[in-house]
Amino acid sequence: MMSSGSSVFRVGISFAIVCIFYVPTIDSLPELSPQKYFSTLQPGKASLAYFCQADSPRTSVFLEELNEAVRPLQDYGISVAKVNCVKEETSRYCGKEKDLMKAYLFKGNILLREFPTDTLFDVNAIVAHVLFALLFNEVKYITNLEDLQNIENALKGKANIVFSYVRAIGIPEHRAVMEAAFVYGTTYQFVLTTEIALLESIGSEDVENARLYFFHCKLVLDLTQQCRSTLMEQPLTTLNIHLFIKIMKAPLLTEVADDPQQVSTVHLQLGLPLVFIVSQQATYEADRRTAEWVAWRLLGKAGVLLLLRDSLEVNIPQHANVVFKRAEKGVPMEFLVLHDVDLIISHVENNIHVEEIQEDEDDDVEGPDIDTQDDEVAETVYRDRKRKLPLELTVELTEETFNATVMASDNIVLFYVDWQAVSMAFLQSYIDVAIKLKGTSTMLLTRINCADWPDVCTKQNVTEFPFVKMYKKGKNPVSYTGMLGTEDLLKFIQLNRISYPVNITSIQEAEEYLSGELYKDLISYSSMSVLGLFSPNMTTAKEDFSEAGNYLKGYVITGIYSEEDVSLLSNKYAATLPALLLARHTEGKIESIPLASTHAQDVVQIITDALLETFPEITVENLPSYFRLQKPLLILFSDGSINPQYKNAILTLVKQKYLDSFTPCWLNLKNTPVGRGILQAYFDPLPPLPLLVLVNLHSGGQVFAFPSDQAIIEENLVLWLKKLEVGLENPITILPAQEWKPPLPAYDFLSMMDAATSQHDTEKVPKCMKETDVQENDKEQYEDKSAVRKEPIETLRIKHWNRSNWFKEAEKSFKCDKEL
Repeated sequence: MMSSGSSVFRVGISFAIVCIFYVPTIDSLPELSPQKYFSTLQPGKASLAYFCQADSPRTSVFLEELNEAVRPLQDYGISVAKVNCVKEETSRYCGKEKDLMKAYLFKGNILLREFPTDTLFDVNAIVAHVLFALLFNEVKYITNLEDLQNIENALKGKANIVFSYVRAIGIPEHRAVMEAAFVYGTTYQFVLTTEIALLESIGSEDVENARLYFFHCKLVLDLTQQCRSTLMEQPLTTLNIHLFIKIMKAPLLTEVADDPQQVSTVHLQLGLPLVFIVSQQATYEADRRTAEWVAWRLLGKAGVLLLLRDSLEVNIPQHANVVFKRAEKGVPMEFLVLHDVDLIISHVENNIHVEEIQEDEDDDVEGPDIDTQDDEVAETVYRDRKRKLPLELTVELTEETFNATVMASDNIVLFYVDWQAVSMAFLQSYIDVAIKLKGTSTMLLTRINCADWPDVCTKQNVTEFPFVKMYKKGKNPVSYTGMLGTEDLLKFIQLNRISYPVNITSIQEAEEYLSGELYKDLISYSSMSVLGLFSPNMTTAKEDFSEAGNYLKGYVITGIYSEEDVSLLSNKYAATLPALLLARHTEGKIESIPLASTHAQDVVQIITDALLETFPEITVENLPSYFRLQKPLLILFSDGSINPQYKNAILTLVKQKYLDSFTPCWLNLKNTPVGRGILQAYFDPLPPLPLLVLVNLHSGGQVFAFPSDQAIIEENLVLWLKKLEVGLENPITILPAQEWKPPLPAYDFLSMMDAATSQHDTEKVPKCMKETDVQENDKEQYEDKSAVRKEPIETLRIKHWNRSNWFKEAEKSFKCDKEL
């Protein structure tokens, strides 16, 4: 729990925000005639009006949202009214009913902006759009990095910048930014963008969610230097932004000579801990530099103070150089010996406890018990239930429009059902892909709700949701079988811009292909290119490779070379035909693998294994790929990027074959926060990072920890592994072999999937049909001929939707000649 002082501060700041432009509130939306409305307008006062025909049923939903916006807009001094267009009075804002689809923002009697009502889709959009229009001089909207750099350069040494990214105008995060700009717009320059590319260009690792940065440009006196930036890590809510700006206003570093127990700063009042760097006269300059460095690293997470020991009457242990004070009352201070800045940072981040700020706008709405919500996907969808997606970026299909649309152009089609949590969660990722491809792709992104149009989905052989298919003119549809996320789907779409395997026709073209120059715009989506080398007479081997390349399209770039002079390439790269050349673009290496077996399944397996990294960063998405190797995991846990020395030591042992029986990897807790919970299951208490751990999940569940007092170098690692081999090391814990049980039977999805799989295995497997080269007619061109039975839409609820292990699916599909 936070201190009472912090609670009082939050109540106070909330009260101040509400009272900035307080006027007596009106409980409902006032209804006025045009003449009456215009007589109420006051010079300099803003007013939002919606002109409509009285009792028009088409406007009922909008009027409900407008009524909800009355109170928050009044808090900012903006009146709201519904103006009924009556026959007795004429107004240029009163036209035919079909034209009355706009709201108007006035300042005095001057019209500032017209808003189509479809952009004011809820109360958040209404408040956000109105404030955005009123603050057009205080909030700069930008679309590229050059605009941001120009604003930075103009404000260096003058003012700081609050830069934010939101997915779309009118969503709750946009409203929060506008409300903050309304309060602080005269103090800071607010900059807004909805362009993901701009967010990526400033180095943000997370482009999936709204982001807000504070650019410290006022401190920059040298115009050649860049402004430092601090990321707000909390969700973008109005209160979070206000508290974040309050922290940014506080001094970066404060010198104190008082008892740390009596020291209080704004950080402590806001629930953040304090870090005291203990200094003495002899090392003052060095200590101050260290404290400033720590303060920048912990900005927004903790307050940092320089504690002068020489003038301090309170007795601090002589060995202590850091004092850690929590915000919670009654918790004793910690006196620490930390000689490394990273240790100070990790100690704070491992022990920090910031109370999550929850908006109370939904207090009157009852929802599911989140504490017992075992299905994390359903929980996420519930929490995002009010988030408005820009669905207009995709085309909604129906039974009448499906065939005509997919035949008219190249299409990506999302098959989903709106009652299923996984479908609705993936719909968000699908819209994110549409945002990233906006204006850059010839591929039309469409979607069809199979709950409304089950016959269409059954004809397309879609029996699990969500499901994505790609339709191209003259070709059979291609199913997406990757992870249900934005990046993987985007990669699939981009890599399918060309046909696979690519037919390479000359040595020069082959070299350009292997170097990455031939398809350099696709290299960012595939870190490796595969080139199959075959003699002209190896007909069967080439057919098998082509089948494998066709299956792998969307996941890796594949090419084939089978000209008379293929021996020139095979000799250059010491490859015995038939062979694969693997070009690893990030490492600049090309290696050859002989094909002892040319069966398509074996080629897919070879390429799939080759895609695995030698020393990967483990994430939730890629863990299954490495876990299936059935080897103990040698994991280096790090709070950020790993030390290059550690990486080189492990890679050296990999080259020397010391780690062949393990899967060496590392896990960044900043990118994969679930790793912290894993560590807490291994250690009590949690020691400082980095930590090297060996986890034998496949037999015994033993967990071994590399000694924390030893450096992670080759010699120490080899000695430790030898001790493990002969049984001289004891495990720090043994993971229990208990079965996972959901808290509620309705959440036992694994049993449901097992039941569905067992039922499927007992059924007679239908004979796969060969694809037809020519469809009988245009209307049926894109219907999947492999659909041999129809299922009721209700039975699809328990289908196994996770297709991350697509190699197993490949084995099934290769039993047939082709699948549509």
